[in-house]
Amino acid sequence: MLRAIMWMGLAVALTILPGCGKDDGSETTGSEPKGTVGNLTGSIAIDGSSTVYPITEAVAEEFRKVQPDVRVTVGISGTGGGFKRFAADETDISDASRPIKAKEAKACEAAGVEFIEIPVAYDGLTIVVNPSNDWCTDITVDELKKIFLDDQKVSNWKDVRAGFPDIPIQIYSPGTDSGTFDYFKEVVAGKKGQIRGDMSVSEDDNVLVRGVAGEKGAIGFFGCAYYFENQDKVRSLKVNGVKPTPETIESGEYSPFSRPLFIYVKKSSLAKAEVKAFVDFYFAKGPALAEEVGYVKLPELVYARGKANVAAMKTGTQFLKDGEKVKGPVTEIYR
Repeated sequence: MLRAIMWMGLAVALTILPGCGKDDGSETTGSEPKGTVGNLTGSIAIDGSSTVYPITEAVAEEFRKVQPDVRVTVGISGTGGGFKRFAADETDISDASRPIKAKEAKACEAAGVEFIEIPVAYDGLTIVVNPSNDWCTDITVDELKKIFLDDQKVSNWKDVRAGFPDIPIQIYSPGTDSGTFDYFKEVVAGKKGQIRGDMSVSEDDNVLVRGVAGEKGAIGFFGCAYYFENQDKVRSLKVNGVKPTPETIESGEYSPFSRPLFIYVKKSSLAKAEVKAFVDFYFAKGPALAEEVGYVKLPELVYARGKANVAAMKTGTQFLKDGEKVKGPVTEIYR
């Protein structure tokens, strides 16, 4: 799945923007992005979202081919867990399936960690059931509330909708450190509601796939890439009549579960040639690799703004203003 994708000629258009990092004076050859050639060494520590992991690991795999002496490690401790390590100065880059929260940004500020926010792809949070579930093909947000909210705790499909069978529900969810869980909670529970605590949880989405695949009455959720990769094991539900596809996710029609994904890069780490080269490589290869592993490319204007922010060393998040969350499409927020 994570095969090499070479964009012949594209590297010329995506060369390093001036004003950031260190140029080692190397020449680029063929399709190699500028800044990724030469004998770089060192290490790059990355952790965070299991949803963003397939993109970052795909980029890291390709980067290792052109920079075999750079050690790149990619962990999956969840978006929240990744930000904790990021603020503790344990990582160079944090994968995130949601924008950084105000309390996480404050933790970084208190620790003297400045960061640059880079959107990398679109995702569609996908609701999945067991393939033998032949009674539910479409679900509403109100019905998801019945299943997932703590004050309702519906435990049988017959109580979700009239006509559904008398079959117990088993629920599989990302862990509470996951940005996917945070996003789902925001949509389904809002600010005051609580998600039930008697679910089977894991930060590893492959565990969730196996769980849903093993129980006839199971339901779960995770990023669209894991669904696209495992369509032989689980079945997606339409949400309010809309199926998660690359087209509906990019257009925003798959609402309210379309969302952008991010990497957060530590400003001080960009002083290291290997980290700077990796970020440049991410811009060059990431969009195609995001599609290859099952996500959706962002509009070019969003990537261009991300590159401009790196070039200008513009730190902080565009999703917080005066400590309050900024809402809206990523295309508008990054305009």
